[in-house]
Amino acid sequence: MIPRYARPEMTQVWDPATKFRIWFEIEAHACDAMAKLGVIPQENADAVWTAKDVEFDVARIDEIEAVTKHDVIAFLTHLAEHVGSDEARFVHQGMTSSDVLDTCLNVQMVRAADILLADLDKVLAALKKRAYEHKTTIRVGRSHGIHAEPTTMGLTFARFYAEMDRNKARLQQAREEVATGAISGAVGTFANIDPFVEAHVCEKLGLKPEPISTQVIPRDRHAMFFAVLGVIASSIENIAIEIRHMQRTEVLEGAEFFSMGQKGSSAMPHKKNPVLTENLTGLARLVRMTVIPAMENVALWHERDISHSSVERGIGPDATVTLDFALNRLAGVIDKMLVFPENMLENMNKFPGLVMSQRVLLALTQAGVSREDAYAMVQRNALKVWEERVDFREQLLGDPEVVAALGKDGIDEKFDLGYHTKHVDTIFARVFGDT
Repeated sequence: MIPRYARPEMTQVWDPATKFRIWFEIEAHACDAMAKLGVIPQENADAVWTAKDVEFDVARIDEIEAVTKHDVIAFLTHLAEHVGSDEARFVHQGMTSSDVLDTCLNVQMVRAADILLADLDKVLAALKKRAYEHKTTIRVGRSHGIHAEPTTMGLTFARFYAEMDRNKARLQQAREEVATGAISGAVGTFANIDPFVEAHVCEKLGLKPEPISTQVIPRDRHAMFFAVLGVIASSIENIAIEIRHMQRTEVLEGAEFFSMGQKGSSAMPHKKNPVLTENLTGLARLVRMTVIPAMENVALWHERDISHSSVERGIGPDATVTLDFALNRLAGVIDKMLVFPENMLENMNKFPGLVMSQRVLLALTQAGVSREDAYAMVQRNALKVWEERVDFREQLLGDPEVVAALGKDGIDEKFDLGYHTKHVDTIFARVFGDT
């Protein structure tokens, strides 16, 4: 995580001051619950809340940790400096460090997920707008990078919309996966703390109690979360790659917006490079590289170890901050993207009529020609278009066997572009609903 690819709202989630504020709330709510149970005096629980408006001194906590070599103890020591040693003597009673650390981490991940879900809504809105704008804008579809058959630019945007909509559903599920807390004490048996305390703290923090937590919350939940972030990153790259290909000089069917005063190259003043989508491709790699460590965190020794801890301190902020930035950048790219319909038609007609080969093939088989013979008849004419750039329809009209099977009118009829867009409304209804 570096400032260049970070937005304040998401970085604030992972700020040390935010973390210590969540730790305080966990400890204070736990004290409230213990007071309700009669385990600790109510006045001690109330005393903890006197620190509710305190700005915890991160530097002071770090100073204490340099001696204690324990971050939670350092925080509790600093809290007692504000509340008073006697008043704070029941704080953390029956709890273990993971109760605080894991519950806090999940609060942060839920908050991060909420920001990312809002980001996805921005991307979806931009994709939907551009899809309807170019619903019937004809472009050639490609397979293996080679001209295939006509499609529309609207369908391209709609396809990406559907993919991102699935990602939103996945992230909602992943958020649900990590929205748990654990205040269950050493090895998770509740031996020294009542389960009511866990239920109370989780309710206050918007979490659900973890059904069985050992001394840590199970890391398969976190693995699921980071895996979904990796999938979203791959979808970002999927869109970015399409735009980068479209912006190639010899294609130029679409391009990133190029602002006034922008420079594309320090050496070549004519350059307009797809720098934003290239950046998105790189950022997707950064997010995906957090997935494997998250998977490896699932396997911990017995009831706990801390091999996962250093990993999560890095990948938690890195993955969410980077993805937040990438989604917002992607929304902007889509919203401002330039589309060139004339170039799309020109590209499709570089090999005139060739993209209608399948329709001619099917017509020949329906006219009684065997598929093998029909394929040979179409291909011999299509290859001349490849080699000589002649018009495919004219080639077919000059082929006696094709004319005998289909007739002149039958051949001409197979070159209607509307044939390939007749179900666009049906596809849009599936993707966007009847809107």
